[in-house]
Amino acid sequence: MGARDPLSTAAGRPPADDAREYEFHAKDFERVRRLIYQRAGINLSEHKQNMVYSRLSRRLRVHGMASFGQYLDRFESDPGFSADEDQEFVNALTTNLTSFFREGHHFPVLEEFLRSLPGGSEPRIWCAAASTGEEPYSIAITMREAAGARPPGALLATDIDTNVLATAARATYKLESAQACGEPRLRRCFLRGKGGNEGMVRVRPELTQLVRFGQLNLLDSEYPLVRSFSAQLDAVFCRNVMIYFDRKTQKEILRRIVQLLRPGGLLFVGHSENFTDCSEYLSLRGKTVYLRK
Repeated sequence: MGARDPLSTAAGRPPADDAREYEFHAKDFERVRRLIYQRAGINLSEHKQNMVYSRLSRRLRVHGMASFGQYLDRFESDPGFSADEDQEFVNALTTNLTSFFREGHHFPVLEEFLRSLPGGSEPRIWCAAASTGEEPYSIAITMREAAGARPPGALLATDIDTNVLATAARATYKLESAQACGEPRLRRCFLRGKGGNEGMVRVRPELTQLVRFGQLNLLDSEYPLVRSFSAQLDAVFCRNVMIYFDRKTQKEILRRIVQLLRPGGLLFVGHSENFTDCSEYLSLRGKTVYLRK
């Protein structure tokens, strides 16, 4: 999350109505904005009409519907339909752009922090936006490298989108995307595909076993999945997620995260996210890295 959406037009304008397969009016877009805000806290900007049309059109095709109005009427008035469709609606509108060791300045900070922990401790880390898995596996690689002969700890990786979590759990990627890890890590941390899997790599079992995946909505008032994993986290990665929320929602989510982060623990955020106004419980340690007071 966080990069420019490739489905948006250059000027942010939707295509002309006569070029569209389905009717899509301004009132439809406003309904979608309201519904996704209620369900996921995502604050869609006005120039995302084209993205919404492109992604939700797939759901109209699945259900054989003739217009967005028909789809949204059914979504809001038919509890049986919305119960089945709710997760698909959220999945369709969630942006998942990620890569291995993205925002690479964070990982040396994490490694140094893990090495500084008392001997025998097993760090507990939460990745709050797992996407398709590149970020949590980058964290797991760093945890393994920092541990040496010590236990590397464990990582909880969550996302609101169930589709990307399924991809992450498979731990299989194109070789070209894994090359961002560098050749030494490719040899140590991945198994290369052969035959019909040529050009693919799979994260080694000793790394995948460090990671537990689960579905979580950051709007939830409580995070039982995280609390059952650890009530005192050593570090949290919540990167390029907050930019999709308004400031009020950001502060509510941040408060919940901080409650789970132990004093002295680290919070890693995205390159365009700033929480220096939360100085009562966070202090800036480095570039987009905060220390829990």
